[in-house]
Amino acid sequence: MRLVSIASGSSGNCIYIGSESTHLLVDAGISNKRIEAGLNEIGVKGSELDGVVITHEHSDHVKGLGILARRHHMPVYGTRETLEEIKKNSGLGEYPEELLHPIEPEVDFAVGDLTVQAFRIDHDAANPVAYRIRCGRKSVAVATDMGHYDQYIIDHLQGLDALLLESNHDVRMLETGPYPYYLKRRIMGDYGHLSNDSAGQLLNCLLHDNLKKILLGHLSQTNNYPELAYETVRLEIDRGDGPYRASDFSISVARRDAMSEIVTL
Repeated sequence: MRLVSIASGSSGNCIYIGSESTHLLVDAGISNKRIEAGLNEIGVKGSELDGVVITHEHSDHVKGLGILARRHHMPVYGTRETLEEIKKNSGLGEYPEELLHPIEPEVDFAVGDLTVQAFRIDHDAANPVAYRIRCGRKSVAVATDMGHYDQYIIDHLQGLDALLLESNHDVRMLETGPYPYYLKRRIMGDYGHLSNDSAGQLLNCLLHDNLKKILLGHLSQTNNYPELAYETVRLEIDRGDGPYRASDFSISVARRDAMSEIVTL
């Protein structure tokens, strides 16, 4: 099983998760050209994709979906409400509606030899979800665009082998930055985005001996720096009450403009 971030950030998100026989994308929020180039880097052709699962309908998660779906005639999975919003998006162009497959949170579905489960998150979208994906005994998750976390989120992120987790903004940078007040309130609200501090605090509830890789994703271009996200999350882990320290884990930042390392499980 492999996990690779092709792009992750406030300007566009696309994550590859696959096995030897099944190839899946989580979101398609960058150009089709970038998606295909990223897949080629890991030896996968766009024509080999078995589907794309969509977290929610915002542009930075669906920008390249129309061309991708038309070109490869592949299934698109999302909650019914998310798919309804996608159908209204004229910017994605025309593509066959039969490609759209509604899913239910917490109901497993299979894509090849991958078992996929969506679970609810709080974000200002129609019915947004995060995804946990299993192949055999290995499990990974992509969890971004969460205004906050609670015990429900913690429960659905237990026992993972790898995790891409939102670390969107530094609170102080956001508070003193150029965004208008209403946008600052949105980002920091319960239906906005996780801060660096919150990401580290959430990780303290998830760490275990077999967690092989943590990727910090969906960083804001204006209100964060990769180095700041990395160091803040590490500091929160070191401050935690658990038995672990940040140095016990492989942690890195998924960039908006470059592929992450290939996480092989």
